[in-house]
Amino acid sequence: MVDEKKVNQVVDSRNGVEHGDTPGDAPGYELPLLLFAGFRSLIDQLHAELARQGHPDVRPAHGFAMQAIGLDGATAATVGRRLGVSKQAAGKTVDRLTALGYAERTADPTDARRKLVRLTPHGLDALARSARIFDELRARWSATLGPDRLRALETDLRTITPPDAFTLDPEGWLGGP
Repeated sequence: MVDEKKVNQVVDSRNGVEHGDTPGDAPGYELPLLLFAGFRSLIDQLHAELARQGHPDVRPAHGFAMQAIGLDGATAATVGRRLGVSKQAAGKTVDRLTALGYAERTADPTDARRKLVRLTPHGLDALARSARIFDELRARWSATLGPDRLRALETDLRTITPPDAFTLDPEGWLGGP
């Protein structure tokens, strides 16, 4: 919203779109905004609950990074590749996760020259709590929309989403090179 008007108010005014149009005739730009708003709502609620449950320092980027580290650990270069960011950017995020106690650097058992980043018990706890909280948030959506409508929404999103579309690439989505 900009000045209590839609973000694309300039486009709307040139195309004759009015605020009272029926939902079936919604302008195309609303779909990505609604999908993003739904995503943002879930993420914001997740982080508020994580903070209440003892993880006040976890940020959305940390969640992506911890997923990229995975249960087996990864090098900073691998984390960067999985996130779609440079090794240096990944290293800064890993440094922050390490400082917060969510990750640690350890020797790679297969190559003494490399360091692996591994999740600590604190990091694993944050991920486990996140999974439970996401289940609770999904249950709320189910209660609001109805279980059949939510399942249909999920099925429809799976249908229109390319199989390789789910990557941990926030940098690429939101301003990468």
